[in-house]
Amino acid sequence: MASDTSPPRVAGVLLAAGGGRRLGGRPKALLEDRGSPLVEHALRSLREGGCGPLHVVLGAGADRVRARADLAGCVVTLNPDWERGMGSSLRLGLAALADTAADTPARDVTAADEAVDGSADAALVLLVDQPGIGAEAVARVRSACRSRADLIAAAYGGERGHPVLFGAQRWADVAAGAVGDKGAREYLREHRDAIRLVECSDVAQAYDIDTPEDLSRLE
Repeated sequence: MASDTSPPRVAGVLLAAGGGRRLGGRPKALLEDRGSPLVEHALRSLREGGCGPLHVVLGAGADRVRARADLAGCVVTLNPDWERGMGSSLRLGLAALADTAADTPARDVTAADEAVDGSADAALVLLVDQPGIGAEAVARVRSACRSRADLIAAAYGGERGHPVLFGAQRWADVAAGAVGDKGAREYLREHRDAIRLVECSDVAQAYDIDTPEDLSRLE
């Protein structure tokens, strides 16, 4: 936990397990933009946005992702139930970060100098299929963090989007409500009055890569 005089420590959690059913089953993590897989772009955004340590949850095509993408310095968690939806990935990502799930499957560190501990004060969650959200939006949301009770989200024209930051005091409740493909949506709906929105429309675009038509957004 951060001291009274130091800023909160914000870990980055990247959800990258999706299989892209409407994209022919290709792992979204390996879709390329500007010559690199989306998983590398997202991890770079988290790192350059000031988050650390970095955790990434893989699922579809995990072996291929690990073989092709540079995941150095990240804690990798494998989600065997990725087809059940984003909720399972969010639960695993938060459990790995808190280091409370002894049975979390296939968790490892890909760089020896990156420590795994539970000292983060908050988790900033980013989705791998939103390449229009970069380091500037991550940094803006991260820098708004003040305490382990925070609940902060990027906003686009006043509408809530990603990334979303959960203070450590909220992780257990967020994980408990993360089911199916809803992720944290139900928790965020129930706690909407507590959410602090940080406008990011001037530095990011919150589109998803979900359909073949969306692929035109990639360069």
